[in-house]
Amino acid sequence: MASPEIDALTQALARLPGLGPRSARRAVLHLLKKREAALAPLQRALAAVSEKLASCSTCGNVDTSDPCAICADPRRDARMLCVVEEVADLWALDRTRLFPGRFHVLGGRLAALEGVRPEDLTIDSLVGRIERGGIDEVVLAMNATLEGQTTAHYIAERIDRFPVRVTQLAHGLPVGGELDYLDEGTLAQALRARRPVA
Repeated sequence: MASPEIDALTQALARLPGLGPRSARRAVLHLLKKREAALAPLQRALAAVSEKLASCSTCGNVDTSDPCAICADPRRDARMLCVVEEVADLWALDRTRLFPGRFHVLGGRLAALEGVRPEDLTIDSLVGRIERGGIDEVVLAMNATLEGQTTAHYIAERIDRFPVRVTQLAHGLPVGGELDYLDEGTLAQALRARRPVA
């Protein structure tokens, strides 16, 4: 019932993660109803990001400048490097404000069945960053999946020759989790990583 332009906007929004056709229709109706307060600012923000969008040549983050804001921040500890699979992982870790160092985005994870090989990721540029020196610790923040852990082991082997401390994110019980609802892999990892009671 809508015009082709409104229908195209609805379909474009429906392709976004977390939005289905019904949610997209509600979003479009809200934007149309609040044209000045919602549609115009969204339009300006999308145009600005589209015009300035860049991939950081240092770490692989997506930003509106190269180097990105994280790599350009002098307050960041350049001796600490956190390796993540995707930009979304970088953003999630950075939101915690607990990691003071810099990042490196691989652009995925090793997956033999999907044909993703080491040369398809930014592992060589990671090794180059470490080889140039100045890095004391590399945190491997891969997802707790078979492919993520395979990627972490591969990277650990590649950088074993450098004098850096290699650490990995802890895995196990989530805060607020109940044992009855957890899968066997999570429980097994929690048991393996147990520590003394303080």
